[in-house]
Amino acid sequence: MSWGKIYCDTNWGENKYRTAGSIINEATPDCFQFPEFVSFKDHVRSEGATYEKMQCGIDILLFLGRSISITPQSPDNPTFSGILDTYTGATAGYSTRRLTNTYTGGLIRVRRSSDDAEQDIGYDANGEDLDIFGLLAFVGTSGTDNGYVTTWYDQTGNGNHATNSTASEQPLIVDGGSIIYEGATISRPAMEFDGVDDFLGITTGPTILPSTGDISSFSVFSGDTSVSGYIYSNTTSADDRHGLGLQFFSGALRINGALRIGGTWSIYEEQLITADEQYLLSAFKSGVDLYVDGIKSTGGLNGLFTGPSNTFHIGANTNATSSLNGKLQEMIFYDSDETSNRTGIEGNIDNYFRITS
Repeated sequence: MSWGKIYCDTNWGENKYRTAGSIINEATPDCFQFPEFVSFKDHVRSEGATYEKMQCGIDILLFLGRSISITPQSPDNPTFSGILDTYTGATAGYSTRRLTNTYTGGLIRVRRSSDDAEQDIGYDANGEDLDIFGLLAFVGTSGTDNGYVTTWYDQTGNGNHATNSTASEQPLIVDGGSIIYEGATISRPAMEFDGVDDFLGITTGPTILPSTGDISSFSVFSGDTSVSGYIYSNTTSADDRHGLGLQFFSGALRINGALRIGGTWSIYEEQLITADEQYLLSAFKSGVDLYVDGIKSTGGLNGLFTGPSNTFHIGANTNATSSLNGKLQEMIFYDSDETSNRTGIEGNIDNYFRITS
């Protein structure tokens, strides 16, 4: 009994792969059953196309010892255009998807637990999504195989890559042979920060968020539990700091941010949130505004963090403490006021991650 190849099929929408072949008289997990001589593509389409079903199908093939190869077919849109091709000028852009057609490198660099080898993981043949098959092929699919992100690549071309070379401080993306996902409507790969000491950062001086001038940031995030932590933090001097934090205060989990310029605190509005739910956060220094899922927030707490100068961290404060207990999927930063583009940027992000739609 043999198994055919997995082919890229961008006509299939969110699920971009099909198989030629069948499994005969073998039990499969409850997520779905393979009927005889029915293609994987047609079967998953009939059952409803989701990334979970794709992940399940690949796990089945690997469990049964099938060899898997990936062959690209002609994409529906050979001239891929990403969010940063439309909304230009970002100082840094990190994601588990490709953000611009000018970027051709890896989206993340991953260390596997089996031997600590590292490898860049890029995008798949459709030109946008993280190469989940390449990720699993590198890390492994057994219950002891974990994959940790050592570098989250900046796709803007500015070289602001967020890294961490300390193994115990690297966020997780493959847990026990399965990719970590987030999203209620559509699941996308996510990096999970442990709330203890995980973070990624740039320690040579932030060029992402300046100490003077306007700042705009867009983040796709979820908080796993009611524990305080930091989504990102930036310190250019003792008097110039900026960040977004997840705080558990007075029995409630909330998002808030602080901005200190020239020794004066300006306080973002804050928003109560629910643990284990995905959110789209937009923050602007120019108007000291915070939007959660496109809705402007009110109120706020101050004094989010202190820390060493010229430090930028994702998933922790600038002292590399107060680690985020949650997941991140995308972060885009501008050293400009993008409030006029807010709804367009949020719409693009929401169209991909389906956070509110």
